[in-house]
Amino acid sequence: MTIRNAVVGDVDAIRRIATHSWETDYRGVLTRETVETAVNDWYAPERIEAELGAERTAVLVAERDEELVGFAHATWSEEDANGYILRIYVHPDHRRERVGRELLEGTCDALVARGVERINAMVLSENRPGVEFYEQFGFEFVDERPTSIGDETYPESRYVLEPEAGSDSLFT
Repeated sequence: MTIRNAVVGDVDAIRRIATHSWETDYRGVLTRETVETAVNDWYAPERIEAELGAERTAVLVAERDEELVGFAHATWSEEDANGYILRIYVHPDHRRERVGRELLEGTCDALVARGVERINAMVLSENRPGVEFYEQFGFEFVDERPTSIGDETYPESRYVLEPEAGSDSLFT
């Protein structure tokens, strides 16, 4: 498997992964209409392309056998040395294959290389697999705040990891 920076040619695959992930992960949490609206808004091709060219943004993809199977999206602030993992999604057909772990490692490494000292990860509080994913890698719950998706408000949890200075790898 290869973890690499996303390019414009990856936009359709990113949208496909996001759609399948939202339909799977948020079943019972979000309505079908809310999922459809959010995916069409947040993952509109022009919006993804803009993120690929943004100055303090990293969009990584996981590629296996010439197929994209996951992606991660993060940003950072140079002023306070905080990084923010906005999303990590793995196509449901490729879960439990270490794809998420490798995306997380690559994203954290990219953030640390840019001077980030604290990595924040946001996940809808009711997304138990997402919450458990971050917790298993040592992220600690910090707080919960409301976030809007479509016309609805949902609780979103923030988890934080503070990598050790000089560490070769965040996860052993």
